[in-house]
Amino acid sequence: MYDLAILGGGPGGYVAAERAAAAGLKVVLFEQKSLGGVCLNEGCIPTKTLLYSAKVYNYALHGADYGVHVENPAFNFGEIMDRKNKVVKKLVGGVKAAMKAGKIEVVASHATIKGRSSEGVAISAGEADYQARNLLICTGSEAAVPPFPGLKEAGDVIVTNREILELKEQPKELVVIGGGVIGMEFAAFFSTLGTKVTVIEMLPKILGPLDDEISSMLQKTYAKRGIEFCLRCKVTGIEGNSVVYEDPDGKVCRAQGDKILVSVGRRANLDGYGLESLGVEMLLNRGGKPCGIKVDSRMRTNIPNVYAAGDVTGFSMLAHTASREGEVAVNNILGKEDHMRYDAIPGIVYTNPEVAGVGLTEEQAKASGKPYKVIKLPMAYSGRFVAENEKGDGLCKIIVGEKYHEVLGVHMLGNPCSEIIHSACMAIETEMTVEQLKEVVFPHPTVSEIIKETAFTLK
Repeated sequence: MYDLAILGGGPGGYVAAERAAAAGLKVVLFEQKSLGGVCLNEGCIPTKTLLYSAKVYNYALHGADYGVHVENPAFNFGEIMDRKNKVVKKLVGGVKAAMKAGKIEVVASHATIKGRSSEGVAISAGEADYQARNLLICTGSEAAVPPFPGLKEAGDVIVTNREILELKEQPKELVVIGGGVIGMEFAAFFSTLGTKVTVIEMLPKILGPLDDEISSMLQKTYAKRGIEFCLRCKVTGIEGNSVVYEDPDGKVCRAQGDKILVSVGRRANLDGYGLESLGVEMLLNRGGKPCGIKVDSRMRTNIPNVYAAGDVTGFSMLAHTASREGEVAVNNILGKEDHMRYDAIPGIVYTNPEVAGVGLTEEQAKASGKPYKVIKLPMAYSGRFVAENEKGDGLCKIIVGEKYHEVLGVHMLGNPCSEIIHSACMAIETEMTVEQLKEVVFPHPTVSEIIKETAFTLK
């Protein structure tokens, strides 16, 4: 009998396992693929490894801007991919070591819930049966692939985030269907290496929910670098290695690529785990089909002692959200009252320049009807930014409540905003006002000072 059984070894599952084991619970973790989940094996880590190689190559190309002259800079695509594999292998090994150190039993097999037992939940995996007092469902998500006409016939021309990470050769031309975070990161990587990239997006902007002004600035930057953006365009089919789409005027157009990346979002992994045997309540999409497991702020489902965390809840499909949700679930299992809060979850786009945001965007603040103010400064007001980003463009934008000047949102474009957005997260989490933010001592010279400098522009 285990105190806790966890289905899925991604950021939600393995972090929850560590926290539970550290608290003295007997834990079994089921993961049929590799520990670390999509994030470590097919998402966050491999893509960021590739993007950093592209960034280093870009530095070499433009070294003369910094007085450093590199003759004939070149890259080796195979070596870039090999390094990505090495990094992933090392970090997966680290997760395995953490599980072993916590005396967590890891079952490398698909797990199926058989239903409730007299003491908890019954699970089968491989040839064995398991019993647990508590169950945490962290089965993650997979790439959503719409049934475009001609998709199956196109064969290996079509790739998702999984297959594109295993390419042996750099495509000369790449079509990206979907201008969200995943699509833009791969577009940025391949375009930096010289691939001709076309991005097709149904919406009037890239990076959907991100702040409009920030996403527009990033789009203009990459348009200048050669990426072609087809916005307000609807994909109607695939013909060989071409994407057929309608432009905003209804004209039929085609975009051709050696590879076509389908990156239109992700969907929760709900099938094949026996969830129906428990009667777990689901969230439903507009078509009335299950799209996630319904949970409360404590990550509890409608079934006692059954919890869910991560992408499978269909809400915030981010690795850091999953980890925190896993912690909240474990804390409540341990009898510690803990609630998940989503007001200060950061979102990052690891392009070059980076995009980072947390809290309300200007558009969301406007839609809420709550009075607000917008204050902003170019990143060039930071001396460190100017020193490290020759000809670099960027912006720091803060959304504040009109009456109390509380920080409602912070959105940034410019390197290395992914590393400094956490200070904005803490400001929102602790409900700081701009006046309080002004009193915080930021180290000098750092790019992070731009947050404080922006705060001082409030009138």
